[in-house]
Amino acid sequence: MSMDPLVVRARGLWEELASVPVSFGSAGGVSVGVSPTSRICPAGWVGVVSVGGSAIVTAPGEGAAALVREALAMLPVAAVTQAEAVRGVLPVARVLGPAALAYVSEDRFRPAPSGSLTVEQLPGEHRELRGLEERAGEEDSREAGLWEITSPAFVVRDAGEVVAAAGYRSWPSRTAHISVLTAPAWRGRGLARVTGSAAAAHALAAGLLPQWRARVPASRRVAVALGFEEVGAQLSIELR
Repeated sequence: MSMDPLVVRARGLWEELASVPVSFGSAGGVSVGVSPTSRICPAGWVGVVSVGGSAIVTAPGEGAAALVREALAMLPVAAVTQAEAVRGVLPVARVLGPAALAYVSEDRFRPAPSGSLTVEQLPGEHRELRGLEERAGEEDSREAGLWEITSPAFVVRDAGEVVAAAGYRSWPSRTAHISVLTAPAWRGRGLARVTGSAAAAHALAAGLLPQWRARVPASRRVAVALGFEEVGAQLSIELR
């Protein structure tokens, strides 16, 4: 049985980011490698990524790798990116995530109609985007990561002010990591879907794989509405 092309491409991305020869097993399971330079988690942390029913893990040293390998063997693959399950088998100081990993191909993409909204393009470093981040607050702005985009920003205005924006950062393996941010007073009105749709369409037109990584249920619902398929999850762990 052939594997979903989205899963194949997503696995290739995270294997590259691991910066060590680890691979997702075809029959499930968890592969653990030592990678002090792993890009799937903060430096010195343990990174766990599951895609398509198997997982890869990077640890900063041999001792941590041995500990993690033994502990995660006690969990089903579906649980290795669940914070509470991991806390039950490892001495965890802090976690980041889990975040769902969703991807879309051109044939599955469902672009959002803009309706009466006008979507405008701005340079990714435009000062008006920084104003939107200030209005959204530090936590939401950090989650969105809009300041990292390398694409144009796709924005919606109200009374001349940018109230929603989306764009993407170019990642390895020809991946477009999408960022979406909406001002608090404008949430729930479909702006994330419209701006996110514009960013995803731009990425697809460039031959890139759009990636939507999100923890917040509302953001995950936007991705699903646009045709993105959740194929995995990511969790970062700082050991005590």
